[in-house]
Amino acid sequence: MTTTEWIAAALLLLGSLLMLLSAIGLLRMPDLYNRLSAASKATSLGAIFLLAGFAVVQPDPSVVGRAIATILFVLVTVPVASHAIARAGYRDRVPLWKHSTVDEWEGTLDAPTRPDGDKRE
Repeated sequence: MTTTEWIAAALLLLGSLLMLLSAIGLLRMPDLYNRLSAASKATSLGAIFLLAGFAVVQPDPSVVGRAIATILFVLVTVPVASHAIARAGYRDRVPLWKHSTVDEWEGTLDAPTRPDGDKRE
């Protein structure tokens, strides 16, 4: 195997392992917020390594350009999406894990409203 193939294999293996770690984290974590952390961090890193490995395997400029564009898209959208999901879960009062000790959002978000305009109790 050439050096390029070794680098590509290492990137693809690392990306696959991070995806596996993310899947295990989704199954093992106790609440929405911890699962979201495992899903967003490990999955985005896994996708980045997989895309980088694929770009090394296929050094065509159009493939590399698409891989870089997709990596940038993942880096921009995953944190925003996971924050939006966590905020929606918190506003919908999805409970924290019973052993959580810090609630940094307590008292900072408005009380959620129902479609008819009534505040939830």
